[in-house]
Amino acid sequence: MNDDRSAASDGWDVVVIGGGPVGLAATIELARRGIRTLLVERNDRVGHAPRAKTCNVRTCEHLRRWGIVERLRARAPFGIDYPSNIVFATRLAGHPLARFENAFFCRPGAHPLYAEHAQWIPQYKLEETLLDHAREWPSATLRFKTNVTGLEQDGDGVTLSLATPEGAQTVRSRYVIAADGAGSATRKQLGIPMIGDGALSKHRTLIFRAPELAERHAHGPAVAYWIVNRDAPSVLGPMDEGGRWYFGFTPHPGLEDAVEALRLATGLDIDPEVLSIDDWTAFRLVAERYREGRVFLAGDACHLHPPFGGYGMNLGVGDAVDIGWKLAAVLQGWAGDALLDSYGIERRPVHLRTIDEAVINHNRSSGSLVTAELEDDGPAGDAARAAAKTRILDEKIREFDTLGVVLDYRYDDSPVIVHDGTDAPPHHYRDYVPSARPGHRAPHRWLDGASTARGAALYDRFGDGFTLLATRGGDAPTAAWRERARALGIPLDVLVIDDPALHALYGARYALIRPDQHVAWRGDTVPDDVDRVLATVTGHAVQAARREHVVSTE
Repeated sequence: MNDDRSAASDGWDVVVIGGGPVGLAATIELARRGIRTLLVERNDRVGHAPRAKTCNVRTCEHLRRWGIVERLRARAPFGIDYPSNIVFATRLAGHPLARFENAFFCRPGAHPLYAEHAQWIPQYKLEETLLDHAREWPSATLRFKTNVTGLEQDGDGVTLSLATPEGAQTVRSRYVIAADGAGSATRKQLGIPMIGDGALSKHRTLIFRAPELAERHAHGPAVAYWIVNRDAPSVLGPMDEGGRWYFGFTPHPGLEDAVEALRLATGLDIDPEVLSIDDWTAFRLVAERYREGRVFLAGDACHLHPPFGGYGMNLGVGDAVDIGWKLAAVLQGWAGDALLDSYGIERRPVHLRTIDEAVINHNRSSGSLVTAELEDDGPAGDAARAAAKTRILDEKIREFDTLGVVLDYRYDDSPVIVHDGTDAPPHHYRDYVPSARPGHRAPHRWLDGASTARGAALYDRFGDGFTLLATRGGDAPTAAWRERARALGIPLDVLVIDDPALHALYGARYALIRPDQHVAWRGDTVPDDVDRVLATVTGHAVQAARREHVVSTE
């Protein structure tokens, strides 16, 4: 790890504010590219709260790219083979209603649509994995128990005032990424408003220890038990070793005590060891803008939505990847400032679409599924539970089977994508059809049979910069790309895989893949003006157009 650079006269390339998954992911994305990065975090990150509990398949693909996905899986408290089932029941000791298996696609094994299965794991275990990896990079320095008390920026950089255990300090950086959470002090200081709906609902989360609980019900192992009854509609599930569980419900007059609510939800006389009780509010909000000068907002600092569907933390990691490689490109001198503007243009539509999905799921909460006679014995109860099962399976699949949301996001309006004029395929929350249409995530493909080992995925062959993938013929026609990229200082690898199936999957002989595994351009021939394509995907073309516009209006 580099020595601390606290003097304003020395400075950093990037300061990342916030040491949760988003800030740590941004630090890794920058530091692995040699960008001098300082992360500051006001807390020490130690706590019981699980926050997010699923690293989805896209986040795990990024962890694979960073070479740490197996480290994460080794930390999974119940192992990678623990079933990611979702069980609906009237109470933990009550009637079963419905079941979803392999929710969020956590089942191990080779899958044709993604390079890594999801992993159910408490957020603090992900943070430990990311923190360990961030500390391995010489260009990264991490300071905890450090609070940002002031921010000023000018044309050359940003000056941050810090309160540290050693006293007040000042640091200087070229750019700042603010990943400081829902209450982002950075966003507020910049005067960037959040737009959308206020409090959608209020919730209370109990973290408790009850080692015997797993043996006191007959529903089998699951990552979540949705409790559907009039008394205490809620969700609970195992969280960590040692009998640690989470339990969430909506408090209201008559149901405010978390332990009493737990007893009602389970239908069991239990005496849990209370580890923590936290209140939180579900919002539907996005920041008016994601950039102010040299400061960029990421994660919860710029988008908030209900946690139903497990999207929030994973969206934030995607933010970190997008702005991370782009800042590195600008700082290394091979991209223009317009590339940084594309961050908000690309990510905001993804956020809006995902937020819409999360709100749909939020509106189908446990309480919304309660009907009369659901807990009755006899024919009336049987009929009510059969009807509930049908409804649950029909409505809640939208929350647990969502590859269309997780993988099929695309950057249709991005100014740094060379669009090919093909029609956009329709969005669907579940059904995902791989597409190499520019702006989309590059289609995944296994190259070595059923092996999932490192090197077996197409993604494993992509470089850290741009990759020109040739799916047919030799690499002789790619010489122009190599030559022009070298002349412009753009990192470019050429990957030739002569494979008819891969050619069909990508729909073209060539595809230019960005560092974040999105397609930037594709075509069947080498373009006459390779420079134009490279100028577009690195932001130089937009920047040049802006300069011409300024000159023409003077």
